[in-house]
Amino acid sequence: MTTFSLKLTAVVLMTLDHIGLYIPAAPAWLRWLGRGAYPLFLFCMVQGYAHTRSRKRYLLRLYLMSLFMTALGLFLNTRLLPEGGYGNHNIFLPLFLTGLLISAVELYQRDRKRGGLLLGAIALVQVLYGLLPFLLPFTRNFSGDVLTGVVPNLAVNEFGFEFIALGLAMYFLRDRREALAAVYLVFCIYQFSAEALYGVFPVQWMMVLALPLMLRYNGERGRGWKWFFYVYYPAHTCLLFLLARGLG
Repeated sequence: MTTFSLKLTAVVLMTLDHIGLYIPAAPAWLRWLGRGAYPLFLFCMVQGYAHTRSRKRYLLRLYLMSLFMTALGLFLNTRLLPEGGYGNHNIFLPLFLTGLLISAVELYQRDRKRGGLLLGAIALVQVLYGLLPFLLPFTRNFSGDVLTGVVPNLAVNEFGFEFIALGLAMYFLRDRREALAAVYLVFCIYQFSAEALYGVFPVQWMMVLALPLMLRYNGERGRGWKWFFYVYYPAHTCLLFLLARGLG
């Protein structure tokens, strides 16, 4: 499978997941299938990041889309429909942070001084996130999801730091499929255990269904449609959200 076919599969799974999230009485298995969407997007991102001609532009696109999703969510939850309900949808933020850490680690491997400076800068941004409510009191009116969309935080994002760590593993093990499969399976077992420990029905581990698709990756890009995936994400979440409000 090419990255294009993997992304298209992820789009279908993501759409089913969000139908299950927003539409009343939608079957629960839609959300189960949706657990494979983000891992596929993450896999495609690290493959693309390894071959992109400009990592700076790649990261800039992801960050700008993160800002856009933050503004969109804020508008829908507080202006258009004050009672909220749109939720936190910002897939671009953890992808941005994953790419940023990949670059930092590789830079550190080549040049410890420059790499250390970049890692230090990332650490300072984490500190800044924590200090925002004290430095800018008006930010206390915003949720952590809004603040992290502007000042990216490794822990406060839609999928958390653990999925950023998974992205790093996908990148540095991209040429070692057996090792990648082993790490991915262990990660799925961890997800099952973590949810079961809190007494909830384990769902996230079902992302294991995406692994066979990743292992079929043939190293080719396939068709482009780059901007389709950037546009589809906010468009379909908005449409489903507004449709659900209408049905409600």
